Amino acid sequence: MLRILGRNNSSNVQKVLWCCDELAIPYRREDFGGEFGKVNDSEYMSLNPNSRVPTIVEDDGFSLWESNVITRYLADKYGKGGLMPRDPRQRADADRWMDWQQTTVLPFMTPIFWGLVRTAEADRDMPAIDGHITAGAAIFEILESRLSGRDFIVGDRLSVADIPNAIMVYRWFALVENGPEFPAMRAWFDRLGDCPGFRKHVLDLPLT
Repeated sequence: MLRILGRNNSSNVQKVLWCCDELAIPYRREDFGGEFGKVNDSEYMSLNPNSRVPTIVEDDGFSLWESNVITRYLADKYGKGGLMPRDPRQRADADRWMDWQQTTVLPFMTPIFWGLVRTAEADRDMPAIDGHITAGAAIFEILESRLSGRDFIVGDRLSVADIPNAIMVYRWFALVENGPEFPAMRAWFDRLGDCPGFRKHVLDLPLT
């Protein structure tokens, strides 16, 4: 059975868990990282020298780290054309939006999340947080434009492009008050709320 090493409140672990549920992949998740520690142990670092989560380990001992890469790998291996588009251009499009989540969205969402969730109110640097919110609002206009007239980011069904971006958008809507309305993004987000894996591994868990 596939082992997923990582705590369930990590957005990167949540990507992998949601993907597994969509593809009906049996797995066992084990707590690593955060309050559980163990990521600096030699055994874990032999699998993932970055000391971060998640890491997956298959029955034959094959291990893999980097959440978006794991998601793509599982979609390729088990998806049979479902989550991972088979058309080369659509696949590249999905890859592009997954990378956009890491390179463009994460740099503003991380300080917003850490500032508003994992920092005591008295210690928050609100001018810095507000600056990231302003930057994020401008960046999310790109996704808003993409989703205008579309049900999903790529193609006509859920794909690997939606999973990482939906988790970031969830954090944005949960944390940013009085932000832009983003009607197309909101409709897409609400639509994804019908996915049991999204509800189970993201929406139904507290932000901690």
